[in-house]
Amino acid sequence: MRAVVQRVKEASVKIDGKVVGSIDQGYLIYLGVHVSDTIDIASKMAQKIHALRIFEDEQGKMNLSISQVHGKILLISQFTLYGDPKGNNRPSFIEAARPELAEPLYEHVFHALSQDHHVERGIFGADMKVSSVNDGPVTIIIEF
Repeated sequence: MRAVVQRVKEASVKIDGKVVGSIDQGYLIYLGVHVSDTIDIASKMAQKIHALRIFEDEQGKMNLSISQVHGKILLISQFTLYGDPKGNNRPSFIEAARPELAEPLYEHVFHALSQDHHVERGIFGADMKVSSVNDGPVTIIIEF
């Protein structure tokens, strides 16, 4: 499982011109599911995101978690995180999980994060338009 976590001032996702998810300060997370991922890996990913400390404290050091700053999360499914352009100009997506595996694991991460945080999301598999104002910018890649 691979997550691209961006610290944002705000983020939103539109589908067919309608906003379906929107947050203020927090994380915009793009989540890709690998063909070999499991519920255990999805749980570990949610825990790592929950514990991540990339917000600045009083001394300007990245030392605070999303809980400590009362941030929100916008979670976006993105199979293209497993696109492999090696050898071709058109990426291969054979490492990305098929929807029947990926969607339940994406849902598991969503529900796990929702236990402790306000989480908005897009719609799995939809054509989404994502907007954000990055803070820093700070972007962290987490992989299990």
